[in-house]
Amino acid sequence: SIVAKQADRLQAIIEDLLALSRIEQSEGSGVLPLEPTRITDLLAVACSDCMPRAMEQGITMNITCDASLIALVNGPLIEQAVVNLIENAVKYSGTHQPISICAGLEKISPEGKEELTISVADNGCGIHAEHLPRLFERFYRVDKGRSRQAGGTGLGLSIVKHIVQAHGGTISVESRLKEGSLFCLRIPYVR
Repeated sequence: SIVAKQADRLQAIIEDLLALSRIEQSEGSGVLPLEPTRITDLLAVACSDCMPRAMEQGITMNITCDASLIALVNGPLIEQAVVNLIENAVKYSGTHQPISICAGLEKISPEGKEELTISVADNGCGIHAEHLPRLFERFYRVDKGRSRQAGGTGLGLSIVKHIVQAHGGTISVESRLKEGSLFCLRIPYVR
């Protein structure tokens, strides 16, 4: 059973590394296939993918997004980014703690330029400030022992970062110990 567990872990690492490689190739070539995507549907699918594990811990997920919000994005990649963020929120939230997933448009210039923002917030254990600058590095773990027990590969947040960069955007995190974390994706909005 130990060998099977380690084989599953290696398979997860390989899959994450391959995904990261594909995203970096798209990022480098500047050719990322985009299509009009209803963001509320994308968020609902991401929550649905994470629901079984959340239900085990009594965690509810609340989505706030205008049903008419449509953005030109690579839907499967953005969905993967949101799934990675929700999975982390579920892992590091306490039982019966809600997770909030919000999306909307923010004006970023007087000329009317906007960006799509998608955020995932939890009320979990939080992340110490010293770890925040390195959080999106490959294989970086805040708590090495606990992350490995939770089944992570150490690549999830790096994948999120590269997905967002491939869209010409940025990701940020705000966190306070024992209060939770807020991850926010910002992507230029194209009508």
